Amino acid sequence: MKKKIFVLIIISVLLFFPSLAVSDCTDLGHSTSWYVQDEQTIICYAQNKPLAQIVLQDCTVSRSSNIRLLKSYVCDGDSLMVDGQECAITALTISSVQ
Repeated sequence: MKKKIFVLIIISVLLFFPSLAVSDCTDLGHSTSWYVQDEQTIICYAQNKPLAQIVLQDCTVSRSSNIRLLKSYVCDGDSLMVDGQECAITALTISSVQ
């Protein structure tokens, strides 16, 4: 009986908070550079290997923007600083080439 209740609780949490089940997280603390793909997309690199692609919500980023991580381990829904403005991460996709 306890096992069934536990399974129902887990399913309920995943239904009400789907981002917990599908969110990507990665450590960008060891990234060495970044590339602006378009006005809302940044690709982070470690040396010459892509680490992750970050899509921002309500911010515009340019090649000359000052980008700063607020923490090294970043997930969907976290934020980073772009030109002194806090920007929410809409999507974080971990690169398959690492």
